[in-house]
Amino acid sequence: MEMTLRPAKPEEIKYTYRQSQQIYGQTGCIGFLRGDMDSNGTGFLTSWEDKCSHLKTEAFKAEFDTVINMLRFDERYGHILKNRSCLEAYCYANEKSAFEGSYCREYGFRADTPEYSYIMRLNPNKGDYNLYIYAYKRYYLDRHLKNASKGIRFITPDYTEKFRIPDGDKIRISFSNDGVIERSCRYIDEYHLEVGSDLYHICQFAELMQNNGNTVIPLRSSLPETCYSVLPGTHDIVLLKKGDSGYYKTDITASNIDEAKEIVEEYNAKCDISKAQAEAMQAGSMFGWDVPGADPNNYDKNGMFIANNHKDRGESR
Repeated sequence: MEMTLRPAKPEEIKYTYRQSQQIYGQTGCIGFLRGDMDSNGTGFLTSWEDKCSHLKTEAFKAEFDTVINMLRFDERYGHILKNRSCLEAYCYANEKSAFEGSYCREYGFRADTPEYSYIMRLNPNKGDYNLYIYAYKRYYLDRHLKNASKGIRFITPDYTEKFRIPDGDKIRISFSNDGVIERSCRYIDEYHLEVGSDLYHICQFAELMQNNGNTVIPLRSSLPETCYSVLPGTHDIVLLKKGDSGYYKTDITASNIDEAKEIVEEYNAKCDISKAQAEAMQAGSMFGWDVPGADPNNYDKNGMFIANNHKDRGESR
């Protein structure tokens, strides 16, 4: 049997964790295997959990057994699951597969056969589960990933689009009583989303927010939590916080505007904050975080606004 193996893409990693039943259905998730290699590092202790059990055909079960054996014993795939030492060596040799997991550094890989895809979350540390392997119908998974790449739409009750966020990003909901919550959102399809653990039609969610007097803003993962900026019309150096209006004063001083800009650029560069991110942070703090200017994807690498279909950075206000 032919199979390809490669590091998982960032957008695929989230499918190595538990999802809702809606997402399991959309992606054709058959189930997942969880396992560890015992205290001596040479065992292979596993358990399987069904998700869409109607997809667990005899053909799938036969292929899954073959795939596991190939990952353990076929040298073409680096003996990745043979034992903990092989697992560790393969992960460390494929740094592009590394990501920060829930509590430690983990490694993601995707194996494909003509009909199925297997997305793996691996952890070579002793004392933890060493592997999670989620099995999907390949066509369903790829279709869902392609659709989800368009982002999650947030609209007004009359279907006017306010903003989009990438699948898995957060929003902040501010209530009329000054309460605030933040929730992760997941793409289901063009007209449905999950906000936390709740499923909504996008229009239903918009009506709920409007009727309750709530406001919703995106907390884009593409933005830093904070960045430095120069207060317009002055040479004061201020701190901007994602999701907050206005600015926070700092003790950093500059004698003129040019010096202030140099300091801000230097400080932001040390924090790996791009010019596009800095410009988007400034637009969000001034005009609102739901405007096009608050999205760094609407800037070029020099921080110049490039979304020509909008009049200016605050147009959607």
